[in-house]
Amino acid sequence: MRNTPKDKQTTDLINAIIEGIRKKKGLDILLMDLTKTGNTECSYFVLCHGNSNTQTESIARSVEDTVEELTGDRAWHTDGYRNAQWILVDYMDVMVHVFQKEVRNLYDIEDLWADAEMTTYSSEI
Repeated sequence: MRNTPKDKQTTDLINAIIEGIRKKKGLDILLMDLTKTGNTECSYFVLCHGNSNTQTESIARSVEDTVEELTGDRAWHTDGYRNAQWILVDYMDVMVHVFQKEVRNLYDIEDLWADAEMTTYSSEI
């Protein structure tokens, strides 16, 4: 990880999130470091996408299960499971966004937060 968070607990959380995404073949995994952008709800976004409602839901559930298994942390809030086009898994300091590709392209969070430091990850475990 190029831009490693200073806090070990946050680093462990992000690593568990990435592992959960990879388990279900999440695509185009991106870590966005928002710590220097100012006035944000959290310090990091983790983004990825899947190819169907089923896959996006599977990725988000894998993130929740893997994080709880590896760190003991549980999501503070989740949203979007009903239509599974954009699922948010909120760990307070880290927010995970699991999109379907078309929805990710539509909202283009990467461009919206273009001043954030970004680190990409392969989808391979």
